[in-house]
Amino acid sequence: MSIETSRFDDEIVITDPSDGSEVGRVPVSDENDIREAVAAARAAFDEWRATPAGERGVALRNAALALGDRVDEFAELHHRETGRDRDEAAGGVRAAVDTLLQYAELAPLHRGRSLLGAPEALDLMRAEPRGVAAVVTPWNDPVAVSAGLIGAALGTGNAVVHKPSERCPHLGRLLGEVLAEHFPPGVFATVTGGAREGEILVGSSGVDLVAHVGSTFAGERIARIVALTGAHLIRENGGNDALIVDAGLDPEWAAAQAAIGAFTNSGQICTSVERVFVHREIADEFVEELVREAERRNEGGLVAPLVDERMRDSVHEQVAEAVSAGARLLTGGAIPEGAGARYPATVLTDCTADMRLLTEETFGPVAPVMVVEDFEEALERAVHDEYGLAATVLTGDLEHAHAAIDRLPVGTVKVNNVFGGAPGGSAQPRGRSGSGFGYGPELLDEMTTVKVVHMQAARTR
Repeated sequence: MSIETSRFDDEIVITDPSDGSEVGRVPVSDENDIREAVAAARAAFDEWRATPAGERGVALRNAALALGDRVDEFAELHHRETGRDRDEAAGGVRAAVDTLLQYAELAPLHRGRSLLGAPEALDLMRAEPRGVAAVVTPWNDPVAVSAGLIGAALGTGNAVVHKPSERCPHLGRLLGEVLAEHFPPGVFATVTGGAREGEILVGSSGVDLVAHVGSTFAGERIARIVALTGAHLIRENGGNDALIVDAGLDPEWAAAQAAIGAFTNSGQICTSVERVFVHREIADEFVEELVREAERRNEGGLVAPLVDERMRDSVHEQVAEAVSAGARLLTGGAIPEGAGARYPATVLTDCTADMRLLTEETFGPVAPVMVVEDFEEALERAVHDEYGLAATVLTGDLEHAHAAIDRLPVGTVKVNNVFGGAPGGSAQPRGRSGSGFGYGPELLDEMTTVKVVHMQAARTR
């Protein structure tokens, strides 16, 4: 599937996924624009890295406060470009503000280590910024995700060139305008475009670090480019997250968890539930409740449109393929009439392991269900997957919970709650889902490189 968006000459054309009306057009950065932004970042890097860490933190804090003053404006633009609910979009902007403030505090405290060497020597490990960071970010939670990568990079002394998703270029450009005002010229810049422009950026001479959040297809293309340049790469890409539903649970509660995981933001979250394995003992009641919840959301207009018609068509294609291959469609699964990119919350059963609905990331409001005979079968099926982002297990059996934590080859395991977690957690995705810490305090380690220093007194006359 192409990762480009609609173009008109050298412009990106964005339409509102709610009704198909045009939101606006954003110029595409040409190759010279991108190279110049990287060169300016390289030129600004030495002075920025030499800026005291506390002063860099103050600049980051001021940028965060400026963003916080414009939450409603950003939320409205996010809603119009991607279709996300305004309240959810506003929550994402507020999360971005909090993230920038956190890195404004954490980055100046990021320290090296002293080492125990000879008594007459000084040995230490010193963390230093990597240089110029190319940051490529997605459309589904664009402000929050961008703020994390940009904040950690700038706070540790790197210069940044940011390319937001071609599906929300107005939002990315506005974010760039608000943040750049608080940093010296060249330290932070924004370029716009699609896959071609992203590849030019990450492959540019002078880029020392690439941070990418987005699709696995795009991430793997970036990884091949970066393998030749030698830049350090962090990527959090697609997931195919499993939900295991054990025996003995309240079916209504378990179905509510499945609905939250599969239908929140219309399934357009990297850690959305993509595969459901339910124990036969409660399968009938669970599926009945899940269908009821899907229909409640559909009838109440609670399912936001997908980001664009291209995404909707991709989701529907997977659903239609599964039905043709024998899956039973219980609700949803049809493209609504009229303009826009809406798609209903959809539930299917009698799914098989070879269907694309279970082998690939769907990224839509779809819950494909497989009924299993016991917990062991569910765990075995969940384990066999090319991705490794996250997984959830719903169980009242402590032994089963421990087995899932031990055996699931993913960066995050959630027990009895599809979303949630304490502040400060940071996971490393596995398999086709990427590599490296993409958030949390450990992201500061990714943004820096370590120099070991051994210092000893010279012999003098």
